[in-house]
Amino acid sequence: MTETTDRALRLKALHEAPAILRVVNVWDAISAKTVAALPETAAIATAGHSIAASYGYPDGGMPLDLALAGAKTVVDAVDLPVTADLDDGYEDPAETIRRAIGLGIVGANVEDRLRPFDESVARVAAIIAAAESEGVAFQLNARTDAIVRGGERPIRESVDDAIARGRAFLDAGAALVFVPGALTREVVEPLVAGLGRGKLSVIGAPGALAAADYEELGVARISYGPYIQRVALRALRDVATDLYGSGVIPEDTPAIN
Repeated sequence: MTETTDRALRLKALHEAPAILRVVNVWDAISAKTVAALPETAAIATAGHSIAASYGYPDGGMPLDLALAGAKTVVDAVDLPVTADLDDGYEDPAETIRRAIGLGIVGANVEDRLRPFDESVARVAAIIAAAESEGVAFQLNARTDAIVRGGERPIRESVDDAIARGRAFLDAGAALVFVPGALTREVVEPLVAGLGRGKLSVIGAPGALAAADYEELGVARISYGPYIQRVALRALRDVATDLYGSGVIPEDTPAIN
């Protein structure tokens, strides 16, 4: 557990540093090794959507055992802190986190799926209690879907809901609050004001602000979810299309694997 404990503290320090933590999401051993080989990489994040897709499951539909096995493949491939996307924590989020820690995972995204407020907070508290019982400074990136599942309500109501939930998650011990849908200054500024600088985590979806802009606004962490795999799959599709035409692999193809 010493290595896991040390990696958790390394991830904690990255979350608390003034500079925004940029994590490039991966889904298997070779994608993890490719990203980890870059000198800028300080931590690795898995993309649950991407792991599920690689096994033929829809996002959110992958069994827990497979989700943990996929994340363990990434942990074994690198010498860096690994934070995993564990959907909503599954049926027993505390047990899910205990199992994750046992595999060397030192942080996780766990989403509330806009469950009732008290239930959502209780699930976060259970995760933190489980991590503390394991003696690990587990970095919970507690996700609220207040914006992306907000439906037709005004964006300000969704932002207020995200702040209320996020504050409660932080009070329960979460390291950060992950708010998908925070793409503009108009949304990010009140979130940072409500949660505090260095407490908001975002996803760099197409059309989002640049990482440097998020950093200037006080965001702690940016990840990229399934978009990294989509870029890789586009490259696969494009080269396959070209091979059906010219039939020639580009001469500058690197031997990454």
